[in-house]
Amino acid sequence: MIENASWGRRILALIVDWLLSTLVVIAIFGLDEYSKPGSFASGAVLIVFVIESGLMTWLGGGSAGKLLTGLCVVPADGHLRRLNPIKAIGRQVLVALVIPPLVFRPDGRGLHDLFAGTSTVTLATLRTLTK
Repeated sequence: MIENASWGRRILALIVDWLLSTLVVIAIFGLDEYSKPGSFASGAVLIVFVIESGLMTWLGGGSAGKLLTGLCVVPADGHLRRLNPIKAIGRQVLVALVIPPLVFRPDGRGLHDLFAGTSTVTLATLRTLTK
């Protein structure tokens, strides 16, 4: 069985991803538009988050936040291969819904991981899988 990363590091990665997504939205729409109550720009952060984290998880094994904090997403069976792109995006949509990551099994895998057949591991754990 693969050892899953700690919740602390996962939350830190989520915060980094959210901050990066916010900066992207501010760069596109401007701080004034982002700061307006009820503006599309403030809601666009969630869209940017799902797209960034989903695409990067599919293409690079983890979102920017995960990779910067030393985490990656791998198939739960331990056989390293690229994730299915639909499942990678779907996984991030479930993360955005908040509840699925909070409902998890004793091994630490949330509903989003069960949907995608993934585990979030440290880079040290990833190195053991490549041996």
